[in-house]
Amino acid sequence: QLQLAESGGGMVSLGGSLRLSCEASEQGFQGFAIGWFRQVPGKKRENLGCITGDGRPLYAEAWKDRITITRNQHNNASYLNLENLNPDDTASYRCATNGACSTLWGRYMPSDAWGYWGPGTQVNVSS
Repeated sequence: QLQLAESGGGMVSLGGSLRLSCEASEQGFQGFAIGWFRQVPGKKRENLGCITGDGRPLYAEAWKDRITITRNQHNNASYLNLENLNPDDTASYRCATNGACSTLWGRYMPSDAWGYWGPGTQVNVSS
């Protein structure tokens, strides 16, 4: 069974940046799209964006100026670069794969229907 593991979280100061990683188990992402999300306790999970199987990133409108999503050529890792962080960005950041990463009429269509999820990595932003 495909397993995902995020890493790279931690404490960062206001205005700082982080690079989060999502690594897949031995069989890799198998060409699936990869999605990135964040979860704050008591709030709805937020879809930040995704990257297609052929490497095209798509971003939620609210995030497009502060994140970059990439995947490596070996098809076993994805990266989420977060910029200009503030305390409201404190959350658990998760990746997922085997889901829809697409647009409709040029707009990103977020989906929560993903087959495999990582447990998340915690990001804490101090003021």
